[in-house]
Amino acid sequence: MPGEGSPPERARGGSVVSPLVGASLDRVGIVMMSAVGDAVHVLPVVNAIKRHHPPAHITWVLQPGPATLVRGHPNVDDIVLFNRAAGKRAFAEAHRALARRRFDVVLDLQVYFKAGIVTSFTRAPVKVGFDRARARDFNWLFTTHKIPPHSGGQHVQDQYFEFLTALGVPHEPVEWHLGPWPHERAWQREFYSAQDRRVAAIVVATSKPQKDWPPDRWAEVCDALYADFDLQPVLVGGRSAREVHAERVIMERTRHKPVTALGSGLRKLVAILDGAALVLSPDTGPLHMSVALDRPVVSLIGYSNPKRVGPYRKFHDLMIDAYGEPGEDYPISMENRRDRMERISVRDVLEKVEVWRERYSDQRSAISDQDLPDRSDR
Repeated sequence: MPGEGSPPERARGGSVVSPLVGASLDRVGIVMMSAVGDAVHVLPVVNAIKRHHPPAHITWVLQPGPATLVRGHPNVDDIVLFNRAAGKRAFAEAHRALARRRFDVVLDLQVYFKAGIVTSFTRAPVKVGFDRARARDFNWLFTTHKIPPHSGGQHVQDQYFEFLTALGVPHEPVEWHLGPWPHERAWQREFYSAQDRRVAAIVVATSKPQKDWPPDRWAEVCDALYADFDLQPVLVGGRSAREVHAERVIMERTRHKPVTALGSGLRKLVAILDGAALVLSPDTGPLHMSVALDRPVVSLIGYSNPKRVGPYRKFHDLMIDAYGEPGEDYPISMENRRDRMERISVRDVLEKVEVWRERYSDQRSAISDQDLPDRSDR
């Protein structure tokens, strides 16, 4: 079994990955109950384990929302729901579900106390978590093995890869396999058959007001995308109060009305993003979904550190960094900076769209120009 006396594995490029934790990978549990963006970052971990040890059976504990995104993933064998909204009942339900399962190794990819409690419910000889310096709220008490301390900051994605290194699993190539699944292609074709030009998907809001960009500015961007870049804006996201408010403001203030697809659900959002020529997004889950789908994304980031949470390895030339001061070489950290998104102007965004036109507009999406209806028929 990998990690049990097997020789060190050789990663792409010839580097050797030596396991720090001796564990079978036959039955793997993953505790990551955070939001959609973190779920996207976990997918390369899941795929790397399966690529390294195909017989692995992977069970993932996560919240109902992100579960709708990963359910049906070819490398996720089992899902245990943790419904945070249920309060104490969520812990009782997770305990009952996990009591029926046995694992060889469990990866606690979160640093918080609640994840530690859920990790304690798992029956496994090896439970891997963050080192004591990074684990918060006594989370380190619930794991048997800790990944080594890491000096300096790094991207969240690379942080999760530390767990693979501990298991002797190479993380390259980084793969998400986010879809769309084969049975979702028909809906995708139907959605895009109603558009007569290529789509620019706009993520109108996030889970935190400090990460949002003013909707009146999105309205200006929508008109410019339609009139100057020959793109059809499509509003995407959920139907929270702030998202619905942003939708209303945008629809009221635009001359060229965007298509609204708010509330379509995460799997249909995958289909929309996958077919889009361009995505525009603040720091939220759909930004990372776009990266996973290899769709060019203009990212607007001001509250969180872009070096830690920005688009992973791609599209940095399309990123608008309002977090740092001009010329500031800030370190990678978890520090948040308030009231920065207002610094981003409409002109800043359209300049990045121009970069997209120069460098990426010829990049094919799942929906090509040939798949769009003939405008002469409209």
